[in-house]
Amino acid sequence: MDGETVNAPPLERISLLKVPLNIVAPERLEETVYQMLKSGKGEDLILLSLWDFLRARGNGEYRFFVQRSAMIIPIAKSLVGGARFILKKKVYRYMPFDFVISLLSILEKREFSVYLLGGRMRSLKRAEKNLRQTFPRLRIVGRYAGNFKHQEEATILQAIRKAAPSLLLVGKGVKGEERWIARHDALLNNGLRLWCSDLFDVFAERKKRPSRRVFERGFEWFGFCLQKPWRFLRIVPYFYYKFLLLMYKLFNLDS
Repeated sequence: MDGETVNAPPLERISLLKVPLNIVAPERLEETVYQMLKSGKGEDLILLSLWDFLRARGNGEYRFFVQRSAMIIPIAKSLVGGARFILKKKVYRYMPFDFVISLLSILEKREFSVYLLGGRMRSLKRAEKNLRQTFPRLRIVGRYAGNFKHQEEATILQAIRKAAPSLLLVGKGVKGEERWIARHDALLNNGLRLWCSDLFDVFAERKKRPSRRVFERGFEWFGFCLQKPWRFLRIVPYFYYKFLLLMYKLFNLDS
């Protein structure tokens, strides 16, 4: 890293219902990313939905992954409201697509690199093409489609280590999803790692993202439920989350 980067204060981390969240103001995102890369360590970034937040309270492996991650960004409006209700803290919420675009823009400024892992080959190739056009100075140092066979995994890990990307973007199709990153932490290179779900399909223009207006109102989940109606059942854990907030508030429990 060059001398232009000023040492930034540590990220503020809070605990909401015993799940960690980071407070990352948009104006601090760039310097924070550069500091993480400067650390020379493998740093995991998480875009945390309400469903994943609740998973982090009960699932041992996923909870460990969240707790050890360097940056945990809420993407659910209910998490922002919960932090304000319980802790009186202002937490910044990011739209996943916007966050990744901002992250890639930051990396492009210094001609850093990215490796794409996951998705179907057709979508991945188109996503790579669109990314090269949008971020011409961003170095895409490798790609590999998801749903790979177990015997291919060692070759993929070796390719990632040799490419040494500044950012590893992992998408759908990779067995274990975001937990794949945690399970192979020791075998990955230093740099940033981010699970991006179906973002490759969005970059490939095969899937639409929620509108900004819908996202700001917190209704992005509705479109997902229309695609997969069984997800409407998640209204039950939503009310459970609201109940937990009330209990922690009334009885002054340790968040």
